[in-house]
Amino acid sequence: YLLCRGCGLVFVPARYFLSCHDEKKRYDLHRNSCEDPEYRRFLSRLFSPVNDRLAPGSRGLDFGSGPAPALARMFEETGHSMALFDRYYEPAYPALEQQYDFITASEVAEHLRDPWFELDRLWNRLNHGGLLGIMTQSVVDQDEFSKWHYKNDPTHICFFSPTSLSWLAGKWRAELTFPGKDVFLFRKQS
Repeated sequence: YLLCRGCGLVFVPARYFLSCHDEKKRYDLHRNSCEDPEYRRFLSRLFSPVNDRLAPGSRGLDFGSGPAPALARMFEETGHSMALFDRYYEPAYPALEQQYDFITASEVAEHLRDPWFELDRLWNRLNHGGLLGIMTQSVVDQDEFSKWHYKNDPTHICFFSPTSLSWLAGKWRAELTFPGKDVFLFRKQS
């Protein structure tokens, strides 16, 4: 693991990344369902603070939606329109060329091979006043890192902290809020 002294991101060097084939095999082991109340409760940690800040009928993108896009369905159930993108399960690249009122990335950021490129791409897809909601576990302090379970998943290759997220907010001139554990909201200036 390396630490960027400039932005505070902890990351795995590229030479240790799984192949795309092996990465997808690990993702295929997930058993998430749009109807699973526990999974929906988990996703509500991101859904609720984002939804509370949206105008009725907003247009969103669920980035990294996975094979069961439960978060997108939750937004649709409250009257928002949703587009999906997932590298393996919904590789709809035209969705990354459109503009949105909000974008969500639930348990995605830790998998990004080029996090600043991907997050900048999402940021540039937001309308003025738009909201980017990210849910990922924050890196723990250096003493606890060796015992931290989250780093043990070989598909988890970058770890954000309040420092790295604040750095990103400064770069974007965004308003950053922390509405709950492991939930980070970036508001694009109007």
